[in-house]
Amino acid sequence: MRARAAVATARAPDGTTVVRRLASAPPLTLRQTGPYTVHLVSTAAGPLGGDRLALDLDVAPRTTLELGSVASTLVLPGEGASELLVTARVGAGAELRFTPEPTVLAAGCEHRLLVRLTLEPDASVLWREEIVFGRYGEPPGRCHARFDATCDGLPLLRQEFTVGDPAVDTSPVVYGSARCVGNAFLTASAEETTVADGVAVLPLAVSGTLVSALAADAVQLRSRLEWGERTALGPATTRGGGDSRGSGTVMEALREVTGSAVGGGGASGCGLP
Repeated sequence: MRARAAVATARAPDGTTVVRRLASAPPLTLRQTGPYTVHLVSTAAGPLGGDRLALDLDVAPRTTLELGSVASTLVLPGEGASELLVTARVGAGAELRFTPEPTVLAAGCEHRLLVRLTLEPDASVLWREEIVFGRYGEPPGRCHARFDATCDGLPLLRQEFTVGDPAVDTSPVVYGSARCVGNAFLTASAEETTVADGVAVLPLAVSGTLVSALAADAVQLRSRLEWGERTALGPATTRGGGDSRGSGTVMEALREVTGSAVGGGGASGCGLP
C-alpha cells in the first residue's frame, strides 16, 4: 500500500491559526480536534510489510500546529519492509508539537521510520518519538529510525538507531533489559547536560536539546521523556520570552559554524520560543 497524508496551516487576518489543508489516505486518516490540533486516526491495519506511507506537515510562519494520535501504531510483518516518512516544514515564528502515541514493533516486522524536519529561524518545535519493543510477551520486530533536523540550512541534529537485533539490543551499553526507547527533540536549549534514572537531557552543539530515555513500559517511558522536556525548558525558559542563552547567542553560534552572516531581517534564531 502507498498512502500520503498532509496537514498545512495558514494565518488568518485576525492572527489566529487555521488549518487550510487536511488530506487523508488510509491508514493515515487525519481529524481536526481543535483550532490548531489534529489527530491521526488509523482506519486500516498497518503499517504492514511493503507499505510506503508519508505524512507531510507544513506549518506557516507565525502559526501553531499540534499533532497527536488517538492510539498507538502497530507495525505488522508482511512482504518486505514498511516505511513511514514524515516531512515537516516549520516557518519563522511558528510552533509545532508532534506528540503521537507510541509505535509498537510486532514480532517479525521490518520497518523504517524517517523524519525530515526543516526549521526557519525563530521556529519552535517539540518532537517526541516512542518505540515499544513488541507486544506483551513477544520479541520486537526490527526498526531503523532516522531523524534529521535542519535550521536555516544548517544541521541541528542527525540521529539514527536500530531496534530488533537480539545480539545488540540486550547489551547493557545499548538497551539492556528495557522494553521501550524514546527521544524528544526540542528547539529550546537546556542549560546543561542532565542525567537521571533512565533519561538523559543533552544540549545540542548549535541550538536545541535532545532528550533520550529507556524504560520498562510505555507509561514509564512517557513519564521520563516529559521530565526531560520540563528539565530542558527549565525555569528560565518561557514561551515568548526566550531563555538564558538568548536569541543573539544562537545566531552567533550559527555564524561561527558558517563563518558568515546567517538569517537576517531581525530573525531571532532557531528554536527560541
